[in-house]
Amino acid sequence: MNAADHMELSCVIAALGRLTERGRTELAALRTELERAEIVAPDEVPSDVITMNSRAELVDLDSNERMEFTLVFPREADIEEGRISVLAPLGTAMLGYHVGDEFEWVVPYGRRRLRVAAVRFQPEAALRAAA
Repeated sequence: MNAADHMELSCVIAALGRLTERGRTELAALRTELERAEIVAPDEVPSDVITMNSRAELVDLDSNERMEFTLVFPREADIEEGRISVLAPLGTAMLGYHVGDEFEWVVPYGRRRLRVAAVRFQPEAALRAAA
């Protein structure tokens, strides 16, 4: 995770400290992700990692359903446009994973197992390519 994203996500957590129980649970999950994150300069982030504003293709390992989302800050979220908030359970779950990684996403009726099939766009990689 790059330092700027880490700082902004830390600010989001601080600003949203007074939430419902569900909101606090989601913030706790994001806080855990931030604590485990390796912070690097933007030019050191591997191009196959899901970072903020990355567009990623995910595959449900049980149904083989493919889905594509852009991971965004809460103010930019619009699920109909495929932009998922980092505060949403799936958004928090996908942050920091590499292509080929598998992870679980907790849903109301259980868990879904997902694999990162591709990172279609990553801002850090786009900046390197433009330089």
